[in-house]
Parts: sequence; structure tokens; C-alpha cells
Amino acid sequence: MPQTIRIALAQVNLLVGDVEGNAERIIAAAREARDRDGATLVMFPELALTGYPPEDLLLRKSLLQRVSRALEQLARETRGIDCLLGLPMEDEQGLFNSAVLLRDGGVVARYDKQILPNYSVFDEKRYFHPGREACVVEIGGIPMGVTVCEDIWAPGPATRAREAGAELILNINASPYHLGKHDERVQVLQARVRETGLPVVYVNLVGGQDELVFDGHSLAMDASGQLCLAAPPWREHRALLEVHREDGRVHLRGGVMAPPQPPEASLYDALVLGVRDYVNKNGFKGVVLGLSGGIDSALALCIAVDALGPEAVEAIMMPYRYTADMSREDARAQARLLGVHFREIPIAPMVEAFMDSLAEAFSGLAADTTEENIQARCRGTILMAFSNKTGRMLLTTGNKSELAVGYATLYGDMAGGFAPLKDVSKLWVYRLARFRNARGPAIPQRVIDRPPSAELAPGQQDEDSLPPYAVLDPILERFVEQDQSFGQIVEAGFDAAVVRRVIGLVLRNEYKRRQAPPGVRVTRRAFGKDRRYPITSGYGRLLK
Repeated sequence: MPQTIRIALAQVNLLVGDVEGNAERIIAAAREARDRDGATLVMFPELALTGYPPEDLLLRKSLLQRVSRALEQLARETRGIDCLLGLPMEDEQGLFNSAVLLRDGGVVARYDKQILPNYSVFDEKRYFHPGREACVVEIGGIPMGVTVCEDIWAPGPATRAREAGAELILNINASPYHLGKHDERVQVLQARVRETGLPVVYVNLVGGQDELVFDGHSLAMDASGQLCLAAPPWREHRALLEVHREDGRVHLRGGVMAPPQPPEASLYDALVLGVRDYVNKNGFKGVVLGLSGGIDSALALCIAVDALGPEAVEAIMMPYRYTADMSREDARAQARLLGVHFREIPIAPMVEAFMDSLAEAFSGLAADTTEENIQARCRGTILMAFSNKTGRMLLTTGNKSELAVGYATLYGDMAGGFAPLKDVSKLWVYRLARFRNARGPAIPQRVIDRPPSAELAPGQQDEDSLPPYAVLDPILERFVEQDQSFGQIVEAGFDAAVVRRVIGLVLRNEYKRRQAPPGVRVTRRAFGKDRRYPITSGYGRLLK
């Protein structure tokens, strides 16, 4: 006899550690899926009750006790609809990254994640034991196999579910974004479909959590490897999927089919969501940033305004004797264009006070980057003062290229609470600036066209200190993101002396990056928990 049910894929934005608040959001979404959508099953992301990733909160027994109480509440208050969600579960064998199915006031099935990722930003083996058994549960008369996130990325768990009788694979996820991730997920699902011959339903988390950002983009793929549902990215959404079983075959029919985004759009939207959630979830009143008239701060301002609204953003221009008139004009013009509060505070009195105080100590010593850094640190002090006084978080505006080679000043332009462009190379900064202007005027064209400069010395340009970004960024991508060696990069056609210098700069400046604020991770390898290199190391001696 044919069976037809409706599944709701609830991609929700949750808060790590807020077990009770997350439970309330899950209950509300489950009731809407039951009452408005007529769904038989609603799916929520991996570790939905705790938020993802809970990290060392998992080591606190009090958190697990709160999870246990919240699970009882969920079971009581989601009657009338099957509810599949992720949470940590502890028993005599240890702690597990689990999925449970709630039905009629109780837990009717539990699955423990089998493949625990322990690479890149993931360290689940620090906390969890791996599961061993498949879990197949009948929902609306259709046997469905339950899996969690990484289980779908490798052969094994889905096949074991099929061998246990599953005719459809359910997969709950907290899969963070990086450029190209959507296409990777589609390819992974197609591989599992080929492996098992079964359709796959994939629900993903949405929202920002510290350095990670989750794009949602939940999916469903039929047994032929064709997508039949793609939820919109970057926002909460409850997507509905019709599941029809007849003659031992399961067929899927979805409604929403959000198209894949161009890379500039997905990257920009990731940065906006990452900033919005970091500011709002941490309770800041808004943001303040230094607006220099350069391309990095111009793009950071756009992201802040799009994330929080112009009323929550304050921009401060801090000119000195080396600041070009066009920089002051362009900063003022952009602030006016975006409708943010703008003020100008000259730093000459502060810089001169420092130099007067240091004159005797520096007597007979030639000027060098010390004097440049004093300018940057005066600006950092002003910005932090505004942050402290107003309750607005300071956004750091530096990009990945600069951070990689140390072209930034500790306690100066590196000061701040969050760095939107921390994982965005300089070439991508230009691409995103042009993209943002295509959405609507936001950055004066002169800011995009002029050569980049820190304006800390007369006539200074970035290329006085660094290779051209068209050369620098590809070398950094190979060394930092792809872990290529000096020899591999040279073999790819780059000048050996330039490669040696760039790698040396990257290795020497690890100490700066350890003190940098967090920022949105948008590539496969970001600075931060994604890339853990020693500060003290003799590795670079091989390059001499």
C-alpha cells in the first residue's frame, strides 16, 4: 500500500550553551511543522540542544544535566510529530554525539555518530566516543536510517543503515561554510546515493559561532542523484519535503530549490552573517571601526552596515600628516553614502606627545617602523576608548594577506574584538568591494582604484614592503591553505627568492596571529583554531 508523509527540515540559528533557549526554539519550530505544515517528521541539526560546537562546555557535568532536563521537556511538548535532533548523550560507556527520535512523549530511537572528525576546526575525538551500530526507525511506515554529519562524508555508516533495512537516509548536520562547500556537499551526497541506492535528506545548521559560520542550505537528493530540495542559505528556514513510498521504492518531491550562489555572493553573505551573530549573540550595542579611506576598512564598513544597520555603526577617521586628502574625502563620502555616524579625530597631538616623551631614549637612532607603529597604536587607543565608552565592539579591518606576513601592528590596527576580513585575501577584498558596489553604491570608486597604502610614511604604498598582491596571494594560498612546500611552490613557477621571503614572513609572524582577534572562517584553512603552528620553531632555517 502506498505511503506518503511530509518531512520538515528545520535549519535554525542556535546559541552555544543556551540549552534552555535552544529547547524553546526547537519546540516552537516543531509545533509549527506539526500545525502549519502537516509534517510527520521534523529534523533539526547536529547537537541542536547545546549548539555547535560546544567545545569544552562538554566537559562540564552541569551542561549534560541541563541537556537531560531539556530532552524531557522536548519529549513532553512535541507530541503529535516525530522530532529528530542532535544532542550529547552520556551513558556507562562514555559521551556520544547522538541523534534521538522523539515520539509521543518519549525517546523511541537513539543513534550515536560513528565517524568523529578530528581535522581542521574539528576535534570531536577530544570529547566523544564513536558509535558502532546502525539505527533504522519506521516513520509513517517508511524505514529510515539515521546518520550524523560526518557519517555521510565517508563510506560505511549509510551502507550499514541500508543493510539494516533503511530505504531512506536521514542526515543531521552542523557543517561549517567555506568557499565551494555547497558543491562539495552535493558531490558527497551523490557518492552516498551511488553507494547505497537510497535517497538522502540532509538538514544543516545556520548562523555564526565565533570563527565558524554555518550556511544552512539544507538538501534532499533522490535515488537517481538529483537534488529535489535546496533550502535558501544564510537564514532560518523550514523546508518541506514530500516522501512517497510505493512498491519498495522511496520517491522525494520538494518545494524550494534555492539556486547555488556565485562565489562573491556566498562569501559576502557569510561575512555579514558572521559579524551579525558575533555582535548580537555577545550582546554588543553595535560596532565602531577606523575608516581610513582605504579598501579594507571600506569593505569592513559595508559588511558592518549590511549586518547591523547604519544606526549601529560608527566610523572614525584619524588623520595624520601622511594621510592623503583623498583618503579623508573618500572616508567621509562613504560614511555619508551608507548613513553611518562619522567623526574625524586627528592623531598628531598624541603622536607628538609620545615622540617628545621618547626623544631622549631614541636620541641618535634613525627613524624606522617604530614611528609608524606609534601612529597605528594611537589610532588603536582612540578606537578602543570609543568601544569601552559606548559598548560598541571594535571591528578590526585587516585582511588575511596582511596578517599572514605580519603587515599589521600589534595593539594598533590589530586591536579589536572581531576581524571580518581575517580570512579574506587582498585580491578577494577587491573582488568583494566590486561585488558590493554592484548591489548598490557603497564604496567610492577611487578607493577601489588607488594603490593600497598604510599611509604611515610619505608616499608609502604596500608594494614598497611586499610583493604585488597578484604574486603574494597565490603564494600564501599554496603555503597556508594547501600546505605546499617551498619546493612545490617554486616548481609551480614562482620566483625562489620571493617564495623564500614570503614563507619567512609567515613563519616569523605567528606570534602576532596568536594575539589577533577572531574572524569569520571562509576558506579551507584560516588563521586561528584551523591552523596551529608553533611560535618558537626552527622550521624556517631550512629556507636559508
